[in-house]
This record gives sequence, C-alpha cells and structure tokens, in this order.
Amino acid sequence: MAQLERLLQMAEDELTEYSSDARKIEKMRRKIGLTVSAVEQRQIKAELLNTMKSSIFTKIVEEQRQAAALPFWGIAGLGLLFGISLNQPVLLLVGGVGTVAAFRIQKWGWKLQAKRLLLQTLEDIEARISQPSK
Repeated sequence: MAQLERLLQMAEDELTEYSSDARKIEKMRRKIGLTVSAVEQRQIKAELLNTMKSSIFTKIVEEQRQAAALPFWGIAGLGLLFGISLNQPVLLLVGGVGTVAAFRIQKWGWKLQAKRLLLQTLEDIEARISQPSK
C-alpha cells in the first residue's frame, strides 16, 4: 500500500507540469521501471483497479473537475455577496459550505486524474514488455 501511495504522489507531481499525457506517461514509465519490479507493478495495478469505481459522476469529475466544481464556487460567491450585503450570517455559512464543497470536488478530481495517469502508465509498461520494439 505504501508503494501505491508513493506512485500516486509521483503521478500527482507529474500532473502539476504542463506537458502532454504521453510525455507524462513517458517520464513516469522511466521512474517506475527503475524503482518497481514487474511483480509489484502487477500487484499495484490490481490494487489500483480495485480502488477505482466507475460511474458517470466520477467520470465527469475526473475529466472536468473544474466544471463540476463551478456551481459550488458560484454558491460560495453568492453566499458571501448576499451574506455581507444583507448582513445575514446564514448566507455567510452557505458561502463557506460552497467553498468547502468546491474545493473537495476539485481535490477528488485531482486524485482521480492521478490514479488514471498511474493506471495508463502501468498499462503502457505492460504493453511495451509484451511487444518489445524492434
């Protein structure tokens, strides 16, 4: 489990860089190939597949995390705006709840993207092992 967490952290670090998915996979493939054995790679992939649940909502959050969180950012902004201008503490609370919800949705989407990137990298490694280049 610690190995999976370390690889997920590596995937999150790669997501912070502005490059194509192919470049990110290439960089991660080299790092994983040097530090993780083939048996551990298969175990990590199986563990990763078990943790990833596929539904329409998780797919939307993974692919469009900012768009999924946008309504909650709107609720947060309106809650703060009306809470301050109308002097209503309940609306300020709504603004706080909207901010927390938007932040958590974006964080969840970030984690899902990192898992997907790691899974794609492990599948790329398997494909290259089974189909060696000329």
